[in-house]
Amino acid sequence: MIAAEALAAGLDTPTLCELAGWPRNADARDIRDAFEQALAESGIGLPDRALARRHALRRMAARLIDGETTPADLERDDWWETQTETAAERAFVALIPPCDCCIEYTLGLDRRTWAAQLRNAALALTSSPPIGPGC
Repeated sequence: MIAAEALAAGLDTPTLCELAGWPRNADARDIRDAFEQALAESGIGLPDRALARRHALRRMAARLIDGETTPADLERDDWWETQTETAAERAFVALIPPCDCCIEYTLGLDRRTWAAQLRNAALALTSSPPIGPGC
């Protein structure tokens, strides 16, 4: 769908056209390789891994605010290991424990207080200046 949306937005490369026709269940590695090729064909570079993770963290915070994900979902993806550079990123990541059992132990918070503080930190992160294109 991303490839089809990019085509509809005016980004047109041979690989992107091919990728737009691939089935949803295509091999993830093949999709990534083709997507990187399509970006290269259009002169768009991928951010380094750390920057991409920071962009993803901001999107995750927005999804939390919008109710598309829950605080518990953050515990499942090693967000707490994300390299941060801004105070808003650090405040958000500091509230993400490595596991469910660590909320009270490492943060000293009950679940309700933790969820409220996490939401506030997500609001602060999403309202902070973007870190660059893509956010």
